Amino acid sequence: MQLYPAIDIRGGKCVRLRQGDYNDETVFGDDPVEMALRWKNEGAEWLHLVDLDGAREGRPVNHEVVKRIVESTGLPCQMGGGVRDETSIQRCLEDVGLTRVIIGTKALKEPDWFRQQCEQFPDRLALGLDARDSMVATEGWLETSKTSALELAKRFVDVPLSAVIYTNIANDGMMQGVDQATLDDMKMLAQMGLPVIASGGVTTMDDITALKQIADDMPKLIGAIVGRAIYEGTIDVATACETLKS
Repeated sequence: MQLYPAIDIRGGKCVRLRQGDYNDETVFGDDPVEMALRWKNEGAEWLHLVDLDGAREGRPVNHEVVKRIVESTGLPCQMGGGVRDETSIQRCLEDVGLTRVIIGTKALKEPDWFRQQCEQFPDRLALGLDARDSMVATEGWLETSKTSALELAKRFVDVPLSAVIYTNIANDGMMQGVDQATLDDMKMLAQMGLPVIASGGVTTMDDITALKQIADDMPKLIGAIVGRAIYEGTIDVATACETLKS
């Protein structure tokens, strides 16, 4: 199981939002590349990047910063935020050098298109399941749909997805831990045979340990994304990496 330190980029800076609220932002660093190198030095083997400007505008915006992170760290990186057409996917994978691209809004709105893209870019696309009360949120979390996260995931069980990234956005950035309903949803996704990465609310080592215990029984739980907790010091990246590998 991998730890994915999160680097959220807005206006070229490393920031965190609470519950995806663009009006509730904390800046944690002026240089996302420097932050990426820090997490690498502390033992991270993957990075999770979010183009917050891209999520809002509906197209990736921070290509240059992301490319510098990929090249400077040499680590495999996944990124989400505004990737909603084939040109953006191609650019992210081929020009920017990302290992994995995360798609959320477009997968909900055009599932056939997403399925086709997964076939075209096998094992390079992740489904971003951002949920509020288990219902899928879209448009950079600005809207909540009438489709449940599990229902959407079921549509893609037979396609070559690299991962499903499940985020409970009610918990995201709130430092409140991972709630039982979210853990239950992730277990069900793993039982479907989908590779799952947990996100949203991972706050302390207790959360890391709880996820590791699930992963020991369900190898399809392949990772955990940590954001505000590593910036505020409630989770130590080196310790968490070791715990997940043990």
